[in-house]
Amino acid sequence: MIDNTKLSISLLEFVALMALVFSVVALAADAMLPALAEIAQELGAAHANDAQLIISIFFLGIVFGQAFFGPFSDSRGRKPAIYIGFVVFSMGCLVSIFSTSFSGMLAGRFLQGLGAAGPRIIVIALIRDQFEGREMARVMSFIISIFILVPIVAPAMGQALLIVADWRSIFYAFLLLTTISLIWFSLRQEETLAPVHRIPFSPRRVAGRVREIGGTRVTMGYTVVTGLMSGSFFGYLNSSQQILQLQYGLGKMFPLYFAVLAFAFGLATLLNSRLVVRFGMQVLAGTALVSIAIISIVFLPISWKLAGQPPLWMLMIYLLLSFFAVGMLFGNLNALAMEPLGHVAGTGSAFVGSVSTLIAVAAGAVIGQSYNGTILPLVTGFAVLSLLSLITMRWAEAAR
Repeated sequence: MIDNTKLSISLLEFVALMALVFSVVALAADAMLPALAEIAQELGAAHANDAQLIISIFFLGIVFGQAFFGPFSDSRGRKPAIYIGFVVFSMGCLVSIFSTSFSGMLAGRFLQGLGAAGPRIIVIALIRDQFEGREMARVMSFIISIFILVPIVAPAMGQALLIVADWRSIFYAFLLLTTISLIWFSLRQEETLAPVHRIPFSPRRVAGRVREIGGTRVTMGYTVVTGLMSGSFFGYLNSSQQILQLQYGLGKMFPLYFAVLAFAFGLATLLNSRLVVRFGMQVLAGTALVSIAIISIVFLPISWKLAGQPPLWMLMIYLLLSFFAVGMLFGNLNALAMEPLGHVAGTGSAFVGSVSTLIAVAAGAVIGQSYNGTILPLVTGFAVLSLLSLITMRWAEAAR
């Protein structure tokens, strides 16, 4: 059971609110997918794969944003950091709406990433302020279970808006969701970092905390694992529109197939919230990584023999199994990385988020930009990154 007395509002409302605030990140990424080709063509992108940059640059903005919002929230509190994040995100939406060039669109997307970094890491800090260990992993799984509904419906929302309006309407929808989230958060969520626990901001103090966090082997190891496995997922996210919508000719059915895969991820996170109390985070994370590695190593030669063009049903089975395993990972990996950092949750969340996202953006970009009309780069990425993650996890656990 989760101790509800740690919360200023009911657990149900807290989970729903955190999931909504957290959903800004997923919506800003996934709702764009059906519109990538149209945006790239209208704004003059040079190459077909350049459309992926609309996704990648958003996550690059998150990397730099987290480096600011974590220390800021440790010194000024969690709520001001959320407010600033939403304002910057909204400014980025406006830049994208009025952009007339592809570079202008990328500038707006970078600003959106900078702003979205606030909600992304402060939600984790808010949870860490009030929970720890398996209790934290369970709350994270509850939130991710609701949050995962966003990737299920986001591409369909983007596709629906494209039918009745143009791609700019997607950014107006972002602004509406941000306004609702900001009002609810400001009215109902209390500050979780008491003034007595705030750490005055200074470059020297931040550098000291970063050295402390970076020297914590468990945190560093699981941060790298989070980055590697997020990189495989980013590789899919970058190339999913080209693979499913174009390579397999799904057209307007693309959001449906994307939703099915997202549902497998969400189902796994919900199941994890029950299993983590019984088996523990390390066992579940290790089992999931081994499963992804085995599935990918088996599927890679099959795909190679079929010239990187296996039947759609075969690809969907592989992705469903892989995403189910990935869904068992993320709540546990974040909790494992944050477990030793209760005394510096804001900076710790920023460190874990920035480093893991930087690794993920780099790995995902390599996978996405390697797209050659086949699924081979994607499957190879899953196989290699899962094996590297297993090695890194073993190194991290050796410190316990």
